[in-house]
Amino acid sequence: MENTTVVCVSADLPFAAARFCGAEGLDQVVTGSTFRSSFGDDYGVVLVDGPTAGLMSRAVVVLDTDGTVLYTEQVPEIRQEPDYDAAIAALV
Repeated sequence: MENTTVVCVSADLPFAAARFCGAEGLDQVVTGSTFRSSFGDDYGVVLVDGPTAGLMSRAVVVLDTDGTVLYTEQVPEIRQEPDYDAAIAALV
């Protein structure tokens, strides 16, 4: 999409995330890593209970060029994917 930047933040090491994006043809995706980072705590996405405690939940945040939040979703179950169509719809 024109005038759009996709940033993917994961617990993967930076080289692993870059390798995945390259293999999947995601050359326009900017990757970030939470390895040795407080990102999950800072953004409130660290799971605190159950067998997945310490992992981050899946979340989508859509911002406009001014930094205004247009859409946000944090899924309740780690196996669940966010509603990507709703996130994209927030851009148009």
